[in-house]
Formats: sequence, structure tokens, C-alpha cells
Amino acid sequence: MEVSLVAKQLKDMGIDTVIGVPDSALKPFCDFMDHNEDPYFHHFVTANEGAAVGMAIGHYLGSGKPACVYMQNSGLGNAVNPITSLANEKVYGIPMLLLIGWRGMPGKKDEPQHCFMGEITCALLEQMMIPYKVVKPDVTEEQWEKMASLAREHFKEGRQFALVVQSGAFETVKINKRENNWQLVREEVIAKILSMISEEDVVVSTTGKISREVYEQSDKLRGEHRQAFLTVGGMGHASMIAYGIAIEQPHKRVYCIDGDGAALMHMGSLAFLGKEKPGNLVHICLNNDAHESVGGTKTGCAGLDYARIAATSGYPLAETVHDMEGVQKALHRIRQERQLSFLEIKVSLDARNDLGRPKETAAENKRAFMEYHEVIK
Repeated sequence: MEVSLVAKQLKDMGIDTVIGVPDSALKPFCDFMDHNEDPYFHHFVTANEGAAVGMAIGHYLGSGKPACVYMQNSGLGNAVNPITSLANEKVYGIPMLLLIGWRGMPGKKDEPQHCFMGEITCALLEQMMIPYKVVKPDVTEEQWEKMASLAREHFKEGRQFALVVQSGAFETVKINKRENNWQLVREEVIAKILSMISEEDVVVSTTGKISREVYEQSDKLRGEHRQAFLTVGGMGHASMIAYGIAIEQPHKRVYCIDGDGAALMHMGSLAFLGKEKPGNLVHICLNNDAHESVGGTKTGCAGLDYARIAATSGYPLAETVHDMEGVQKALHRIRQERQLSFLEIKVSLDARNDLGRPKETAAENKRAFMEYHEVIK
């Protein structure tokens, strides 16, 4: 279906505000809203899905109009609390349209982090008593209009209505290639980081393409990747996973290779880590100002100075670098100091088209990681 038809139905539903966190299954929709010149729509990319629901509640309270909140189905985990505790018709009764990209759909091959949530997505909506319809690739305009009509009926009752969108349901939107002004290639930076740390050190990488690049560059450099824990799901939690390891392995240096969108999603972790000050934790943020792993939509806080926020949060060492010489000097300096450090590295957008994926299961990688670091035998 053409996204312009989706937008038309949103207008017919009285929706002029679209809020969310990008998803690859919803990429055509995100691209349309990101580049839409129609002044009718207001588009916001929030730090996480729960914040999007919160803003949608405020939008309704201030305008009397429902908003559209979009997310990957994994983001339902972040959205459950404000939906059930605030928006539900038994509490404040706030109508809104939930547009949910369905990753890990049963019967369709997908990444391991999506499998379980893919299985329970519809059941979770049912448990939350949110009526929904599945939007398939062969959806017709007539079917879409019926879904929109059904949503409007539920809005009148102060209820939420969900559209669970399968990959390929929306037609691709042609846009100019997204770019930023930075020259460093993220995968080359990851290769440099791995080459400058000890084989005894711990690596924790965030979800998305960063973990895929850590996987490939580790194999290229050392012939294996057991040194690294690949946080393939749970966006935004890599730094706290790294901290959990750091306090249990105080004799080892722990490097968390994070992304700007992930760090933004649960930024309270920076304040917590700044207070705890684990001396063996190095927090590296590869910043391209975008949710690049799911299509390249800009984060809602593009241009944010992450290093300054880390310093304000209590990180003793925090700096930003823009070139490989700066990366090398910063990593060498951090190596000499044993205190909590934050390194923001500005990197360009995009990755190799032939970037691979882990061949082992998540459980196999977990066991190999724990064996490598002698936690289990």
C-alpha cells in the first residue's frame, strides 16, 4: 500500500501528530513522515516508545485529538506501563493509534532477538485489551479504510487501537540518501578499538549493526568473537549490562560499544553510572545522529553533545573525537587512567551492503563469552 493512502486515513481519523521510534518494517512510513512537506502533520522521534505514549497522552489532553504512536513490536515493552497505567479506558481513557512493526512474525525467518516478541505480539495486545488488526502486504485500500473506521469507533470509547504491520505492507518511499558531515566509518573505528584493547578485556556491544560489525571485525582480527557479548536486543541496555559485568570482574577492563540512539533511549543509565563511577568501565558512543540500523531516520535529539552529558552526569573522563588520530589518542589516554570514561566518536552513516550476521544462536554466543572469560567451563 502507498504510504500516502495511510496518511490520508490518518487525516480522516483526525490524527495530525505522529510520534515514535523508527522500525525497519515501518521504514516507508517513517521516511514519508520524515520528508513530508504537508504542514498538516507534526512528526516527532522520541527517545523511547514509552515517551512517545506519554507525549501522545499530552497531545490529546491539550488538543482533544488522538495521536499516532509508531514502534517496532519490541518497543511494546517500553510502552506497556504508560498505556496500561495512564491511557487505558479504566484510567484516563486516552485514544491513540498504535502502528506496530511486526518483527519475528511466526513462520518467517528473522533475527533471534525478535523471535519471542514476534510470537507474543498479538497475545500481548490481547492481554492489554487493545483491539488490533494485522496489516498484510496484500492489504487493499478498502480493507485499510475499514480498519481506520474501526479505529475511530474505539477512539470514541477512549480506547487505543493497534495496527500490526507486516514487513512489505507499505510501499518504499524514494528519498535522497541520508548523510551527515562526519567522515569516520563506524566499522573501521570498531576495528581500531578492538585492535587497541587487550585480549583479556571484555567487550559489550549494543544492538543493531554495531554488534554485527563487532562480530565480523573480531573474527577478522583474532579469528574469533568470544571476547564480546553481543547485545542483539534490548536496545539501550548495553551500558548497564557492561556495568553488571564490570562489578563482577573488577580485574578486567570492560568496553561498552554503544550507539547514540541506544544511549538516548535509556539515558538515565548515564546518570547512574556517573554516580557509581566503576573505574574499569569504558563507555564508547558511536554517534551518527541516526537510527541507522532500522533505516537511518534521525534521532529526536540529533546534534546532542553526549560527552558533555556524560561529564555532567559524573563521568570523570569524557570527550568527543572526530578523526582516527583522535580515537587513537583518546583510547591510549583512557588506557593509562583507571576511571570511568566516556568517549563519543562522530561517525558517518551507512554500513557495508554485505555486512554479515552472527552464525551462532544467541545462547551459543552467551556460553562462548562466559567460557572465554572463565565464568563457566
